[in-house]
Amino acid sequence: PGASPADDGMTWWYRWLCRIAGVIGGMSCAFAGLWNCVTINPLNIAAGVWMMLNAFVLFLCEAPFCCQFIEFANAVSARADKLRPWQKAAFYCGMAVFPVMLSLTLTTLFGNAIAFATGVLYGLSALGKKGDAISYARIHQQQKQMDEEKLTGALEGQA
Repeated sequence: PGASPADDGMTWWYRWLCRIAGVIGGMSCAFAGLWNCVTINPLNIAAGVWMMLNAFVLFLCEAPFCCQFIEFANAVSARADKLRPWQKAAFYCGMAVFPVMLSLTLTTLFGNAIAFATGVLYGLSALGKKGDAISYARIHQQQKQMDEEKLTGALEGQA
């Protein structure tokens, strides 16, 4: 069972930032993939096709309204929303790295950079919120107090 969007710990503005990065990453992959296919090198063509597939998947998962002509777009988007942020991060980053491994060119690097950044944004949200200084000070104080109690207990046991 995946986490629902309400309990994944993401704020509304961060969720929108991830979605916008996904849409921009999809556009970047689509244009760079098309540009990459205009060649005679078969690895560049394969990387370009993969990049256009990445663009399609990003649009399908992050902005299903861009794919209204596809019947299953809303179902795929709903399923993608149920994934945990770390799962999306691994999927998007892995999806963006593959064309670069196929053909290491500037077009594939720059075309997949924003799609990879979308995965990084989801990965950062999977780490959770940063704690406040008061909580850390309280934990540190309790740790220090426990260490002192252990030390005094050990010293009393020796005497």
